[in-house]
Amino acid sequence: MAFDKDAIIASLKEASISDLNDLVKAIEDEFDVSAAAPVAAAGAAGGDAGAAKDSYTVELTEPGQAKVKAIKAVKDITGVGLKDAKDLVDNAPSVIKEDVKEDEANDIKEKLEAAGATVTLK
Repeated sequence: MAFDKDAIIASLKEASISDLNDLVKAIEDEFDVSAAAPVAAAGAAGGDAGAAKDSYTVELTEPGQAKVKAIKAVKDITGVGLKDAKDLVDNAPSVIKEDVKEDEANDIKEKLEAAGATVTLK
């Protein structure tokens, strides 16, 4: 059985999203397959070097000139006591938070940079 793939592609371009969704479901049912991407397989293979990261580590690289502001920011971000926050700032480079989502990591970075610190996201 021969088919004209160009004609099929042309008709797919004209179809609505609803029609395409119905077509995918029908193909899945007919051939007992799934159109879902194999997410677990990509993770097990180590993923691509260019793939988006799931979590970040926020590292205080340099406290900057205003150490007191950096200490206060670290205390607010981490919820640790004043002495522990001071130790993190004094012992820079030090990890402030690990395994955080990109939005939270960027938010932490902004707060620390506003206090004059230098931050690295890993």
